Amino acid sequence: MVVTEIKAVTKTRFRVYLDDEFAFVLYKGELFRYHLEKGAELSEKDYQEIRQNIILKRAKLRAMHLLTDMDRTECQLRDKLLTGGYPEDIAEQAIDYVKSFGYINDREYARRFVENKKHIKSRRELYALLSRKGLDSGLIEDALEECLGGGDAEEAIYALLRRKRFNPEAATEKEKQKAGAYLARKGFHYEDIRRVLQLYNE
Repeated sequence: MVVTEIKAVTKTRFRVYLDDEFAFVLYKGELFRYHLEKGAELSEKDYQEIRQNIILKRAKLRAMHLLTDMDRTECQLRDKLLTGGYPEDIAEQAIDYVKSFGYINDREYARRFVENKKHIKSRRELYALLSRKGLDSGLIEDALEECLGGGDAEEAIYALLRRKRFNPEAATEKEKQKAGAYLARKGFHYEDIRRVLQLYNE
């Protein structure tokens, strides 16, 4: 295979293209080590050696670092690795590596997320947020059912109103309507909003 392009990512990192296809990102020293420059031939042996001994090893370390930095879903980790210039198959191997140690678990992530946010987020909001993180809908529903069941909406409404410094005794009818509209936009059901505001009034 032939090196058809080498593009700088930074002063020290370069995207290497083989036969007009993106192959991997290497550091300057690694380019020198394998004598890679535009027009150079790269043997299959060296190609596999670079992928396994450099790129895959780096992808595994990167995946570990990303999970140490913050909790992520499998989809989020994959996106980070692909954005970082790792080939798709290398990214998948790195994900399998961290999964084998239990460092990534979408089911547990969804459960923890709902548990931590259920006091200030509606069921609909929680579902939307987890969907944006790339989680499977069935898995999200399982987490919501496990952590919320049929309740906790009222508790979340109370918490949000407290954070908004809503004073039911001093609030005008217009302010109460505004608070109700705000809660509806957050995804709470009308009946739950009405029940909480009614209890406030009482």
